[in-house]
Amino acid sequence: MKRLQVIILFVIALSVIVLPAQAQLMKKAEELLKTVQKEIGTDSLNGASSDTLSIEERHREDSIRLQEMALQLQEMKLNEILLRSQLEANQMWDSLKLAEQLSRIDSLRAVTKGVPVIVEGDTLFTLYAERGGYSAFDRAEMITDVLGKIGKDRSASGDTIHLLENPDCIDIMYGNKVIVSITEQDALWQGVTREELAVSYVPILSAKIDSLKEGYNILEIAKRAALFIAVILVQYMLFKLTNYLFRKLRRRIIRFKRERLKPVIIRDYELLNTNLLGRMLIFLSNILRYIVLLVQLAFTVPILFAIFPKTEKLALKIFLYIIDPIKMVLRSIVDYIPNLFIIIVIWYCIKYIIKGLRYITNEISNEKLKIAGFYPDWAQPTFNIVRFLLYAFMIAMIYPYLPGSNSGVFQGISVFVGLIVSLGSSTVIGNIIAGLVITYMRPFKIGDKIKLNDTTGNVIEKTPFVTRLRTPKNEVVTIPNSFIMSSHTVNYSASARQFGLIIHTTVTIGYDAPWRLVHQLLINAARITPGVLEHPKPFVLETELQDYYPCYQINAYIKDADRLAQITSDLHQNIQDVFNEAGVEIMSPHYFAKRDGSASTIPEDYLRSE
Repeated sequence: MKRLQVIILFVIALSVIVLPAQAQLMKKAEELLKTVQKEIGTDSLNGASSDTLSIEERHREDSIRLQEMALQLQEMKLNEILLRSQLEANQMWDSLKLAEQLSRIDSLRAVTKGVPVIVEGDTLFTLYAERGGYSAFDRAEMITDVLGKIGKDRSASGDTIHLLENPDCIDIMYGNKVIVSITEQDALWQGVTREELAVSYVPILSAKIDSLKEGYNILEIAKRAALFIAVILVQYMLFKLTNYLFRKLRRRIIRFKRERLKPVIIRDYELLNTNLLGRMLIFLSNILRYIVLLVQLAFTVPILFAIFPKTEKLALKIFLYIIDPIKMVLRSIVDYIPNLFIIIVIWYCIKYIIKGLRYITNEISNEKLKIAGFYPDWAQPTFNIVRFLLYAFMIAMIYPYLPGSNSGVFQGISVFVGLIVSLGSSTVIGNIIAGLVITYMRPFKIGDKIKLNDTTGNVIEKTPFVTRLRTPKNEVVTIPNSFIMSSHTVNYSASARQFGLIIHTTVTIGYDAPWRLVHQLLINAARITPGVLEHPKPFVLETELQDYYPCYQINAYIKDADRLAQITSDLHQNIQDVFNEAGVEIMSPHYFAKRDGSASTIPEDYLRSE
């Protein structure tokens, strides 16, 4: 029997050593041990009766018990295998579930912004996960409210922060108040365990609670009130000092205007006199004074609000309202520097291209550079067109780099301007196109004497829109280029320069005067007229033979078309003198006389000279 007890104890010990952590195997082993102990007790009580049994019967009973114990041992081994496999499966499932949660959190981390827990402008930590139907935002607000109540609660001044572990979370407590509950999800988002995360939050919360309690202390409030009054007094003194200094500056400006200030003169034109300059300087000083006062307020008001914890958030907002625009402007200027560099490069490239074209234009205009089929008077208009196109190209290149070019307001203004130009530019564009066509048709140039329909005069100005003429009566007539394109133009100066302009006038002489004599008299009158060329020679054409007289047309060449009216007038005077001197009567338009002794039509002065 002792041998059997030893074997049973050995099996139990082996089971305990192999599976120390398996509660079910331990339970089975304990039940088996109790059974053996009962059997041993039964054997000891029935020792007298068992002694009467034979040795063979005892061996048979022992073998049966050994077989039973072997079967139980086998069953325990099978249970051990099943428990091991179940434990491994549970561990694998937990690890897979944990890995899946980590993967999902990592994927959400890039797109999910945590909710910061902000108390009086200080960010304590950040929450990502929800708990118990409360979102991260709700949890952050609850934590803020709890900390605010703790800071105001003077009865809880002796409490400290401690941790309370629960099956699903760890509560960070202050006295009997739960500040925050740390869940497994919170730990996964932070990449640590619950215990580590809770321990890391304790000093942060302790320091914040201490600062809150200090802020709500009566002595601290009195200090803050005194500081508030001191800041107001300092700001008042700064206002007084600023106004005093700028009053002195105003007096200095007035004295400087009387004694030293000189007017701004550009090419004998007084652009700005001393009075206007003095007013401008005073105006600028007032603007500077207002700016200084606003800067002082910009710093003073946030300081005043930052003194008390209740208004500290408002102070931060006000300060950000002031600083953010300045930061935005400075950041925009810094970010715009590359675009500004590109704009400067484009502008300089176009500028030097235009300079090169201007040099070539001057060379062509001075006829130093000759291009076949390209007239010198085309150089300047062509340069103006190319310059305009280059500037338009430059604007198109610069436009994407202008600040605000992608904004809706900028684009709306561009569309509005384009619409206005398109609606009102039909006539304007027509005149511009006509001006270009006139330039390259070369019907006239500046200074030419031309005739447009019933208007005769010298060209004094050519623009892309209109052409201006000065008539012999010094009248300036403005004619749209589109009208010139639709009308015929007579250019007197172009013909006079190249071939000589033929002036002509018609006289009628009676049939009683020999035509050869009339021809000679007309030619003589033309030759003695100032401005008439000797070569080619003047000539006479008989244009008509009327009922009472033939028509003689004298033609003479001149070079100066600008004196056309004066030369024609001198020719008429000379014709009268020559014919009167020759005793030939001019019967124009009609003259009836009876040869019965009536007086001659020749002036008496000419008759007396005969």
